[in-house]
Amino acid sequence: MSWRTVVITTRCKLDLKMDYMVVRGEDTKRIFLDEIAMLLIENPAVSFTGCLLEALVEKKIRVVFCNEKRSPIAELAPYYGSYDCSRKIKAQIAWSETTKGTVWADIISEKIRKQSDFLKELKKEKEAELIRSYLGQIELYDTTNREGHAAKVYFNAVFGMGFTRSDECLTNAALNYGYGIMLSAFNREITACGYLTQLGIFHSNMFNYYNLSCDLMEPFRILVDRTVKNMELTSFESREKHALWNILNDYVYIGHTKQTVLNAIKLYLRSVFDALNDNDSSEIKFYFLQKEK
Repeated sequence: MSWRTVVITTRCKLDLKMDYMVVRGEDTKRIFLDEIAMLLIENPAVSFTGCLLEALVEKKIRVVFCNEKRSPIAELAPYYGSYDCSRKIKAQIAWSETTKGTVWADIISEKIRKQSDFLKELKKEKEAELIRSYLGQIELYDTTNREGHAAKVYFNAVFGMGFTRSDECLTNAALNYGYGIMLSAFNREITACGYLTQLGIFHSNMFNYYNLSCDLMEPFRILVDRTVKNMELTSFESREKHALWNILNDYVYIGHTKQTVLNAIKLYLRSVFDALNDNDSSEIKFYFLQKEK
């Protein structure tokens, strides 16, 4: 099972030899492809061989490319992620509107529940209880926009009353970077399962290639929020970025088992797809920070 997040920060050439990625820079290193879950190319001066790119696609390794500011700008995405992707795409198109609305309401409820739990840890009891009260008001497809109301209360409580998500500041730079990492992980697993990231259950922006990923990652955003809050940012450089990448290697509990966040994403997504295909939202498995009692 792949588990490594590999970050390439310096100018080098990446090649393939005997199922190993060979990194040729000042030193030469080899990494077994089956161990790599994600590959982040932070330096635009990195070069690839075609045979390595082909192997990365075949192994379903998510490759993310950064610009000169070391911010993610593109991904390597295969055309096909599963042997039966045609069947799964037909099923995806046919998902019931009622089931999609119910699944979305459950996902948003879990997101708000986790936001409330985090606020309690921060001793923000009043705000935690306020957004938790929204749980009983969530309707099909969250037509009353309880998510939006909860987000305003939540972000002001976590990062200060003057904070907004549209500000150009270190906090938003870190949040956006962390959310981008999480989105990449979801893109990889959704594609590997054979579904289209473009077709969401709620998000439907015609210019968004990752509508479904944006839908399903919502409860996992809080893991990024926690990390950014604990950073107490005075700068946002390589050390902070690598801490955000390391979120995928942290441990959570899902289905009564301890898993890395990367594996939890895989188990969660499979349960969501089961719920959508079986018209039963109770099949969804959410993660927990502590073992369920």
